[in-house]
Amino acid sequence: MKRPPAILLMGPTASGKTAVALELADRFPLELVSVDSAQVFRDMNIGTAKPDQATLARYPHRLIDLISPEESYSAARFRTDALAAMADITAAGRIPLLVGGTMLYFKALLEGLADLPQADPAIRAAIDREAAERGWPAMHAELARLDPSTAARLHPTDSQRLQRALEICRISGRPMSELLAGPQEAAPPYDFLSLGLLPADRAVLHARIAQRFDAMLAAGLEDEVSDLRQRYRLHDGLPSMRAVGYRQVWEVQAGRLPRDELRERGIFATRQLAKRQITWLTNTLRPQIFDCLAVDLTRRITNRVATVVDTAR
Repeated sequence: MKRPPAILLMGPTASGKTAVALELADRFPLELVSVDSAQVFRDMNIGTAKPDQATLARYPHRLIDLISPEESYSAARFRTDALAAMADITAAGRIPLLVGGTMLYFKALLEGLADLPQADPAIRAAIDREAAERGWPAMHAELARLDPSTAARLHPTDSQRLQRALEICRISGRPMSELLAGPQEAAPPYDFLSLGLLPADRAVLHARIAQRFDAMLAAGLEDEVSDLRQRYRLHDGLPSMRAVGYRQVWEVQAGRLPRDELRERGIFATRQLAKRQITWLTNTLRPQIFDCLAVDLTRRITNRVATVVDTAR
């Protein structure tokens, strides 16, 4: 039987994914599904670049505002939620358009997930305590001894992923890279069109990142974090508060980072995020690449998507 189509639109932060997605939604019978590990959190709007309420009213996005900032969301849950949303969209005679920058979620959707152990709060807390005493570079060195393959692809200060890799080692007694090489779930029953937005000039993307972070600060990112801390029981080990931008503001508000360093640290962290996203795109996901800086970007992507829509009719 012919498989229904699904479109994946992926790219680094500030590459213009949302603008392209909205243009496509205007032209074709598409329904949007967010692929963003930060936009799943309610009340985290400014720092996640979440579409505003007027935009969401006109272009509903699935998988936005799912959970409290006190909770955690996994790639496994994303896969389950995304497949359910896609089935619903397809049943309604429309085409799912999954758009975002959380590359692990795209990989989980396309390839399935290995059977990794569930999170253990006690072990995570122990790892965080050790990291507070020794520093994350030292924890990275420990991971390099236990799981050299995973350590080689993680930055020494990537606390969230280092914590998870060490947690898996301690729970299972086996390196995460070994578990990931095991049997995984079956591929979804869709004919995927994967589109990637990458900048021909990385310096222009960096300028966009700086402008976007400045806009977030001007829009009240610091007040948003203050409000979140008052409304929810948060700590700096939660995934929500480890998100880029939120982490740096938290550090300022906790007195661990001078206020005059916030902008520089936030922009640097966002650039590092974009670098990781680009690496995922080019080395792992390998979509059809479009220059996100091209003046005819929308026309080129629209023409490509039109072939899929026409075939599906």
